[in-house]
Amino acid sequence: MTRILVAGLATVDFLFHVEAMPERAEKYRATDALMTGGGGAANAAVAIARLGGTASLVAGIGEDRVGDMILSDLGTEGVDTSLLWRRPVGRSAFSSVLIDATGERQIVNFRGSGEDVLPDLDAAQPLDAVLTDTRFPALTRAALRLAKARGVPGIVDGEHPVDLDDVAEASHIAFSAQGLVGLTGTEDLLRALEIVAGQLPAWLCVTDGAGGVLSRSDGAVPAPPVEAVDTLGAGDVWHAAFALRLAEGVDERAAMIFANAAASLKCTRTGGRSSYPDRAEVEGFQAGGEPLAKMR
Repeated sequence: MTRILVAGLATVDFLFHVEAMPERAEKYRATDALMTGGGGAANAAVAIARLGGTASLVAGIGEDRVGDMILSDLGTEGVDTSLLWRRPVGRSAFSSVLIDATGERQIVNFRGSGEDVLPDLDAAQPLDAVLTDTRFPALTRAALRLAKARGVPGIVDGEHPVDLDDVAEASHIAFSAQGLVGLTGTEDLLRALEIVAGQLPAWLCVTDGAGGVLSRSDGAVPAPPVEAVDTLGAGDVWHAAFALRLAEGVDERAAMIFANAAASLKCTRTGGRSSYPDRAEVEGFQAGGEPLAKMR
């Protein structure tokens, strides 16, 4: 089975569905609410497991009840947590997430506190790829060094903010539109990719929600049209699916097409991680099947 090491942020998310995003400092009533595991890296690890891969997560959590919840949820999803570390004096990360009636979301994240002592990544089992976010620069750099030493793809989820020094050893960087614009200062996404290409040798692309993906080598890859009800976690599912297919040996264009399908399918459902699709669902959707609603 394809094995991917995923490094970055693990949280608990408190989701609140609202009719519209708050505009004033007053009380608002949620139409629905849910507590679920979150964090870009942890979400991607769960998505990889759902899609048929084996995911090992590297992340730091506190010795607190939130940390216990994070561990329990990941164990239920079949994610390898042997490389997680717990901060004896510190707190775990958690987020408040508002989701409006159009499926758009607004996130306030506390990234936790306490000293991080990175585990020995050289002790990681044989790997087919490494996927990392940019939340903890020392961990990002260590994960990419491991990928380079093992001769496997080192993929970065380029969410804002991105420091090019932290991702210099990546083989692939998939930016969010916000991450790429924030890094380069231009909203012309193709021009922004060219700017980064002049500074790094990595394969580059940028994801733009319903607008699909734009890469330097493969041009625009459209996303399947769907009726989105909840975009939370869609980017994490995209990066998970892209990393998994690269690790399985397909080329970047095929990996992007599969990732677009997986992320679009996720957007048709609500319910946190319970809305992440499995491999059969994505392949059926790619074959022309209708997305099936999956509620929590």
